[in-house]
Amino acid sequence: MSIAPLPADRHGRPLGVLRLSLTGRCNLACPYCCPDDADPPDLLTLEQQVRLIRVGCGLGIHTLRLTGGEPLLSRRLLPLLQRVTEGRATPAHPLQGLRDIALTTNGVLLTEARASALWAAGLDRITISLDAVDGPLAARMAGLRGGAEAGTRLVQQVLAGLEAARAAGFDPRSGALKLNAVIQRGVNDDQLLPLVELARQRRVELRLIEYMDVGNRNGWGPEQVVPAAEMIQRIHAHWPLEALGRGIGGTARRWRFSDGHGAVAVIASISEPFCGDCNRLRVTADGQAFTCLFAATGVDLRPHLQDEHRLRQRLVALWHDRHDRYSEQRAETPPDRPHAEMAYLGG
Repeated sequence: MSIAPLPADRHGRPLGVLRLSLTGRCNLACPYCCPDDADPPDLLTLEQQVRLIRVGCGLGIHTLRLTGGEPLLSRRLLPLLQRVTEGRATPAHPLQGLRDIALTTNGVLLTEARASALWAAGLDRITISLDAVDGPLAARMAGLRGGAEAGTRLVQQVLAGLEAARAAGFDPRSGALKLNAVIQRGVNDDQLLPLVELARQRRVELRLIEYMDVGNRNGWGPEQVVPAAEMIQRIHAHWPLEALGRGIGGTARRWRFSDGHGAVAVIASISEPFCGDCNRLRVTADGQAFTCLFAATGVDLRPHLQDEHRLRQRLVALWHDRHDRYSEQRAETPPDRPHAEMAYLGG
């Protein structure tokens, strides 16, 4: 039996990262994400998820990021981590090639017990989202009713989750614990410096994300984007920065604070696209494969998930045919072009 070669797409980009969504549901309702109230039907089973990861690792995947919606809502999270960790520890197992397992969460459900369980199950990194320090703005960015009181409670819960993760063993000094924040002009851009100050105080790297045109529900417009260069300029005026650059295949361009108080990063999909070395494959909770965050439709993997050989062939063909460069071609794309929703894709 011939074995398909490791895939590279039409632009020579190798496959390296699998972003696997475990659920489309979320306990928040962030307007830029717009999650659904219920999961799509026919969620992948645990066996299908493990098979997908195993085959993907045989094709060059070295990083697994577990997403949602909110992945802490998924009952499969811990069993999946445990199965993957067993594979990583087994000699000659395809999962030994998996260097990194990460999780993106809003942190609200990240209790001390849950953080410890994730660490024990083999999770390597956690990224927690927080879009504002101010109570009313935190509530608005999370789509919560209750104004300042609800927002203040949310910030307290997220920061408690951050400290629970740190106590469990996720060390921000090694990059195992980070904060994410989406910055939207006219909404929470006045939270930029307070968020940076919070991250410096908590000794955790903050990754600032340009507001993106993902999905069809969030009313995105280019005037709502705060470009990375502007964010860095505003931060540098308060805390001088030294550039660290962006790693190959990475999403974030990083800077360190000249006073030694950590680092900050910006994900600039709008103003500084990084399509040229994008190595990410996204698979939704119901098995749809997307080769770009801004894609309109995916490819259904479910007919191939019962047989590893068929699945491998499908993934190789899918990646070989990939030619996505949406962020680089945004200006040439019709503004009414449909996109899959952020929560469905897992970001």
